Amino acid sequence: MRAFLLFFILLFMPALGIAQDGGLTAFSITNDTNGTQTWSLKLQALFLMTALTLLPAFLLMMTSFTRVVIVLGILRTAIGTAQTPSNQILIGLALFLTLFIMEPVIDPVWHKAVKPYMSEQISAEQALSNAAEPFRRFMLNQTRDSDLQLFLNMSGKDHLNNAGEVSFFVLMPAFVTSELKTAFQIGFLLFIPFLIIDLVVASVLMSMGMMMLSPLIISLPFKIMLFVLVDGWALVMGSLAGSFYHG
Repeated sequence: MRAFLLFFILLFMPALGIAQDGGLTAFSITNDTNGTQTWSLKLQALFLMTALTLLPAFLLMMTSFTRVVIVLGILRTAIGTAQTPSNQILIGLALFLTLFIMEPVIDPVWHKAVKPYMSEQISAEQALSNAAEPFRRFMLNQTRDSDLQLFLNMSGKDHLNNAGEVSFFVLMPAFVTSELKTAFQIGFLLFIPFLIIDLVVASVLMSMGMMMLSPLIISLPFKIMLFVLVDGWALVMGSLAGSFYHG
């Protein structure tokens, strides 16, 4: 601990000395005449790097990625193809499908928040507010009332006048819980036809006395053939994209 404190002091002592001498300041906040605040470039870069570290969490908590990747993983297990498609392919497919599903949300965020902020037309606080509203609307449309009420009761904020008063700290776990429930429901429906094939093949092999032969070896080609004949990938992708409601 002492060595860490000494390293910290030696690291930041030159910056503190420069700031005290009236030279280059690392962080500064300037109050504008209209009441807004302008942050220094280094402070904005610090916030940007912090936001990038939280980007995977935002991807899981605020988009359709959770439902899509879970359904694709369950589908691979139901077919019984082990690591085919690989995890990299499934995650890449889930990412691009997420971008397609989230396009009605990303588009207003770009035009109302990111683009005006980059053009210095609005402040950072206003940009965050404009960017949060489309995501809030999307998550509220996908979240079940029972899941939202559960976390509202746990937080002690169950007396709200409208949905716009729901905090992000309550909405995010409610949204993820609802997404997990929906993903497993879709996965259960996907499992049924492949499970029937496994049962039929196992019954036929047992009736023929071939109990030493694994039913998975025989049923795998039939499950792949069924999935290809019904155009399974198009059905799954279309059903996943259509399962999200954009109000």
